[in-house]
Amino acid sequence: MNGHTVLVVDDGVATGSSARAACQIARAQGAVHVIMAVPVAPVDWQTHLGDAADEYVCLETPESFFSIGQFYEDFAQSTDEEVVSLLERAARRSANSSAPPRDDEPTWRDEEVEVDAAGVRLAGHLSVTRGASAIVIFAHGSGSSRRSPRNRLVANVLNQAGLATLLFDLLTIEEELDRSNVFDISLLAQRLVDVTRWLHSQPDLARLRVGYFGASTSAGAALWAASEPGIDVAAVVSRGGRPDLAGPRLAHVSAPTLLIVGAEDQTVLALNRKAQAHLHCETKLVVVPTATHLFEEPGTLQIAAEAARDWFVTHLAPVSRP
Repeated sequence: MNGHTVLVVDDGVATGSSARAACQIARAQGAVHVIMAVPVAPVDWQTHLGDAADEYVCLETPESFFSIGQFYEDFAQSTDEEVVSLLERAARRSANSSAPPRDDEPTWRDEEVEVDAAGVRLAGHLSVTRGASAIVIFAHGSGSSRRSPRNRLVANVLNQAGLATLLFDLLTIEEELDRSNVFDISLLAQRLVDVTRWLHSQPDLARLRVGYFGASTSAGAALWAASEPGIDVAAVVSRGGRPDLAGPRLAHVSAPTLLIVGAEDQTVLALNRKAQAHLHCETKLVVVPTATHLFEEPGTLQIAAEAARDWFVTHLAPVSRP
């Protein structure tokens, strides 16, 4: 940091103690200019920090501020293992971005991409494992994004099993401002179809067999898209999803479909059972004990991720050609 400008970013400021400490450490390491940036903070947040930083940047300073977590859909803690893994991966890429992947490196492509969905540019995150023969496209739940910690955990489990993943935002930032778009299943399904076609147009990805992973309302969109003629989807998994939102399209889904629901999510569990009765493809319902809708209970999301992994590994296996 010696002689450099340092940008300190936090998920938000409440008391300001951790942010102040981070700025002070940056100065102690020789930073000549410190910028503190956060997405949300109370109106008087700069007063708490004093002269800890030279510049302050904050996107929102709401009058009604009780805690940082109230402004996040998911405020779960990142584990030490996740942080260490990301730092090590970044360090390897920084050290030699052109070096071939190491034996202990699970991916050979791990990058942000722009996906063309019928002329609309959508942000995505692509991870392609070495030797992968299949890819799972994630359709996120209402109000979620490609950075959802829950879906990223599932994606990591799939990557470790040798499956490639594509997490992308179903809507642009501007489109999300109209909440009706978030629940427009036909629109979300069409976006998923467009992304699948984009995937097949990429020379290095076109050969991969495709699976869909849908969460919450977007599980309905995943099944709707899977029923579209010409969309060759080999498997679908719904996690805490609303497959019933696919309506009459359910009867046209041919891809083997796994429904994963929390045992304590009684309303959604009943809707999944009703939807399963309308599916004429291979189906299975997995009920995760003690889990509620968001699978926040210890160990429940890991159980769901492993069930999804096993389903995809089985149904996305390479097809033997005569």
